Amino acid sequence: MAFITVNEILNMIILALALGFIFSKFLPVNRDPYKPRKFFDWEAIKFAAIIATPAVVFHELGHKFIALSFGLDATFFIWGTGLLIGIVLAALNSPFLFLAPAYVSISGAALPYQTALIAFAGPGLNLFLWGISAYVLKAKKQLKEKERLGWAVSKKLNLFLFFFNLIPIPPLDGYSVLTGFLGMF
Repeated sequence: MAFITVNEILNMIILALALGFIFSKFLPVNRDPYKPRKFFDWEAIKFAAIIATPAVVFHELGHKFIALSFGLDATFFIWGTGLLIGIVLAALNSPFLFLAPAYVSISGAALPYQTALIAFAGPGLNLFLWGISAYVLKAKKQLKEKERLGWAVSKKLNLFLFFFNLIPIPPLDGYSVLTGFLGMF
């Protein structure tokens, strides 16, 4: 199994563009609050993609690389339906967001502890990214307003993804972590 395939890279590019569009609708970047928001603002999309894409892609790659390290086959996919729902909600300027943009398909027989570790790897990377964002915000005093906003949103987004994904209900990672640990006993 390849480390990363061309198809996975294309999926990541599509994901980055979609996440940029979706999150650009929620970030107050370069906009006058008294003017209507542009439907398609490349600067806001780029800024939002830089913030949101690592949170989602590294989360999924955490699952993939831990699964690969156990000798399992793992492939990164975008989930078109989940991504489309997020795009439509953003295009309609919905005040809330539903997003399930990607997943990793894992095949092969995993032991219970492997299942738990594979499932925790995604939220674990979100916790790591939260720590980096928190450190930068605390250590770097001379951040520009846009940089501070980017790190603050990254911090909140990654902490949210960490806790949300550890809720122990299917299909969230927390369910697989729980069942993996229970399977060990």
